[in-house]
Amino acid sequence: MRYFIEFSYNGKAYHGWQKQPNAISVQQVLENALTTLLRAPVTVMGAGRTDAGVHAAQMYAHFDFEVPFDMDVLIYKINWFLPHDIAVHRVFEVQDKAHARFNALSRTYHYRISNIKNVFTHDFAYKIHLPLDMDKMNEACHILLQYKEFQCFSKSNTDVKTYFCDIKEAYWMIEGTELTFVVTADRFLRNMVRAIVGTMVNIGLGKLEVDQLHSIIQSKDRSEAGFSVPAHGLFLMNIQYPDTIFNTK
Repeated sequence: MRYFIEFSYNGKAYHGWQKQPNAISVQQVLENALTTLLRAPVTVMGAGRTDAGVHAAQMYAHFDFEVPFDMDVLIYKINWFLPHDIAVHRVFEVQDKAHARFNALSRTYHYRISNIKNVFTHDFAYKIHLPLDMDKMNEACHILLQYKEFQCFSKSNTDVKTYFCDIKEAYWMIEGTELTFVVTADRFLRNMVRAIVGTMVNIGLGKLEVDQLHSIIQSKDRSEAGFSVPAHGLFLMNIQYPDTIFNTK
């Protein structure tokens, strides 16, 4: 039987989602907890990778397990067992071939920028003390929606077969003393959101003109785009799946 697990995590202490040979990862901690509590080896497949220091308000993974178990009891026990920075919200059965990564229709990320020093949120927002022109940054978002290939925002030497991504929405909004970049797409390249935000910041600071974003994207050259903003301001917020995978036998 195949199960989906919905969870969230504060990524500060982890070297990203994916297991690493010499560093702690969210995947490793979650697999260890499930293996201990279910008393059999468990491997989880995540909906995607998040880099070191990136957070997830909503993340999914799937795992297979043949022996029936009480899902509510597992949720209670695993939250007691896991460290304080990982929380499991749901465990539910799905179709046998449902895949947390490949069946995802879209993913939404938020990137938070603070314009004041806040001791309670400094681990979760990138502080920029200079004023940003949000109107120009939102103009740049409209340009993003005109393109499908984003090699210029991809981490170099990545193993992807295509740089095509269908960005469904992209905009900046104000939340209190913070600016938040919201972007939804069917898939994201490694480092893509952080590179987009760095480029947008340069536009907001007046270091780049809005129209220059066209030539940056068309260049397919990472060195033409802006800097990569720090990981701690980035959150995976939502993952959407087709309803059909939840219709179990």
